[in-house]
Amino acid sequence: MLTPKTFNNPFRYAPHPYIKEAAEFLISQIQENAEWDSVLSEGKMLGVLWVEKSPTADKNGEDSQTQLLYGFSGLVGGKAHLPGFVPPIFDLTDPQGYFKQEEAQIVRLNKLIKESTDAQAIAQLKQERKARSIALQEWIFQQYKVLNARGERSSIAEIFADKGLVPPGGTGDCALPKLLQYAYLNDMKPLACGEFWYGASPTQEPRIQGHFYPSCTGKCGPLLEFMLQGLELEHELEKHEYRICYQDEWLIVADKPSGMLSVPGKTGQESLQERMEKQFTQTLYACHRLDMDTRGLIVFAKDILTQKAIQRQFENRQTKKSYLATLIAGAPIKSQGEINLPIMPDYYERPRQKVDFEQGKSAQTLYEVLETTPEGECLVRLTPLTGRTHQLRVHCAHPQGLGRPIKGDFLYGGVQSKPEFCEHPTLQLTADYLAFEHPATHEKIEFKL
Repeated sequence: MLTPKTFNNPFRYAPHPYIKEAAEFLISQIQENAEWDSVLSEGKMLGVLWVEKSPTADKNGEDSQTQLLYGFSGLVGGKAHLPGFVPPIFDLTDPQGYFKQEEAQIVRLNKLIKESTDAQAIAQLKQERKARSIALQEWIFQQYKVLNARGERSSIAEIFADKGLVPPGGTGDCALPKLLQYAYLNDMKPLACGEFWYGASPTQEPRIQGHFYPSCTGKCGPLLEFMLQGLELEHELEKHEYRICYQDEWLIVADKPSGMLSVPGKTGQESLQERMEKQFTQTLYACHRLDMDTRGLIVFAKDILTQKAIQRQFENRQTKKSYLATLIAGAPIKSQGEINLPIMPDYYERPRQKVDFEQGKSAQTLYEVLETTPEGECLVRLTPLTGRTHQLRVHCAHPQGLGRPIKGDFLYGGVQSKPEFCEHPTLQLTADYLAFEHPATHEKIEFKL
């Protein structure tokens, strides 16, 4: 097996075939081990790291000094250690350790608050509990000291403070930081990684056993940015060619390619709007947006009045639009139906969205199965009745939706390995139909890809 020349970006990747094989092997081992299966079957993110024990390789580029490491996020059955998996960066479960002793004091304060009837005493106890809790959290993140590929060391508290941030609870306990820390401590060079789900899916997030998912940005964003310093990271191949489908003196309809931003963003990557403004040498105004990974029909106005008129149609659901999506192979689904799952941002794992029946915004999608391939993949037409961020992707992937991610979806489990000849699979979701009233002529105009 040829070792990779660059390390995959953990926030956007297709797993190396060897990583996928390693995950399948680990799953088989868990299922054969009753103890492991019992504690992991409730649902856990697991990780695989392919490492090189020494930097030497033979003349063919093949390295016999490689090894696979396995890790898990958080605790398993209340334990930080499990045979066959790398240890935690810092063990908070030691019953004699400072954390457990201080945690017991906070629990004691909770009990006193519940038992007390004196308002002044309760206020003092709550103040002490708050102070102890803050101090304990700060102490924890000072104990988590991590390395990067350059041999530099820093605490999680310092890494987040440098960005003006406070680390969320649980930072440093995800699988990949544990794996990288173990590799660096043992003089191993990381070659490729992957994090995948095992067990039952959580209620809010779309998770499928054996499917790979990117690292979370809230807890792991700043942390992995530090820990990956010194490694050469894999870069995406940009193939951003767009097509003008229609234009007149008021508006432009374009076919946006997958992987291109609709409008200017924070990353500095050139957007379709900027590219077209250069082509037409005039300012353009976006009437709506498509996800970066979604291909398809998008409308730009040449003046603000036209933009506002078209935006009102989108807001009032007077436009008609639909999408074509290829879903990965999986369990059979009904030939047609409606998905109604409320959605909200997953603040610790942006840009991912999650299903939340209490705080999520209403989201409805109609679907129709058009074709099923011999391999089990199916082509569906999706008609969103609302326009939430990542609505179609979440509705397809979530177990209470179609339970089958869109093929090529990095965020929601639709990428399982690198296809041959393709470094970065394309999301198979296309906005292929759009109809609305022309704001100047008042004629109905429609477009199909």
